[in-house]
Amino acid sequence: MIRVLVIDDSAFSRVAIAKMLENDSRIRVIGYAVNGEEGLKRLLDLKPDVVTLDLEMPRMGGFGLLRLIMQNRPVPVIVVSSQNERQDVFKALELGAVDFIAKPARAKSSDLYAIQQDLINKVVESSQLSGEKIRRRLDLDKDNDAAEGPRQYPAAYRSSVLLIGSSTGGPPALHQLFSSLQEKLPVPVAVTQHMPQGFTKSFAQRLNEYSVMDVKEAEDGDQMLPGQVLICPGSKNMELQHFGGLVRVRIVTPPATQIYTPSTNVLFRTGAYVYGSKALGVVLTGMGNDGAVGVQEIARYGGRVLVEAEESCVVYGMPKEAIQTGIVEKIVPLKRMLLEIEQRCRPLCQDN
Repeated sequence: MIRVLVIDDSAFSRVAIAKMLENDSRIRVIGYAVNGEEGLKRLLDLKPDVVTLDLEMPRMGGFGLLRLIMQNRPVPVIVVSSQNERQDVFKALELGAVDFIAKPARAKSSDLYAIQQDLINKVVESSQLSGEKIRRRLDLDKDNDAAEGPRQYPAAYRSSVLLIGSSTGGPPALHQLFSSLQEKLPVPVAVTQHMPQGFTKSFAQRLNEYSVMDVKEAEDGDQMLPGQVLICPGSKNMELQHFGGLVRVRIVTPPATQIYTPSTNVLFRTGAYVYGSKALGVVLTGMGNDGAVGVQEIARYGGRVLVEAEESCVVYGMPKEAIQTGIVEKIVPLKRMLLEIEQRCRPLCQDN
């Protein structure tokens, strides 16, 4: 049984979240709190497996509570946020929250219950994370192992585009990657991060503030340019296509049957077709199997794939599924991923 503590100053939200979760026989809500102070006391007394957390609360807000949770008793925290807390969500993820759910704009029960299955899935998945794993992920930035010198590759093996797919745990991982760059990568970068509509623009803006790369939410018709990162808009798919000798993106609405959005498989498949052997695919932390089909397409066209190692993943689902295809070139912890990417993307191969 997964034991959940719900922390939210809204009585309606507390009741609705509890009802949604307890519709699944694997989950039991063991307590509630209306602010951070009460939440910390309940956490230490009840020792839940998972916490759902509202960020804006009286007395002690979500940020202060998150810091105390991670210092005293690391536990999976899922932020349940409103649309107007978009920037706050990414700060919370950097402080240690595992994932987030976006509250509907209206507080109608029919709208709120629309997030039920997504919430249940994330609670079940995150419940498997140990406090040790959460603490280890937070300590990644402090682990400064000496980097190896650059490895030399023949020009034919150097990549001309970087394609990245991620899900749960992805925002902090992407932040770490792009903020660690000392100079722009000489290749275009396209990213799919599983995220709802309305959050990816704020996420791209936040990454742009901390990176030497030019980061933006992708728009239909954008050209793939060296030194630029395009983030697929939430709840959409991003395809790469040739247009008059240039590579541009198409932003399309996914089919209703698609489970994960934005789709890493779609990005990888179309990127492999356009760039062929010069495509480098990277699968980061995330739940589910999105990307497994896409990495096979990259390999079929002669490209290469790197995957984040289990030791640094928040959730190992996407990397594990990619590895099981048997075509992954290297499995790399996050702290070494940037080095591996730079080795394969510098200098830019000119014979595109």
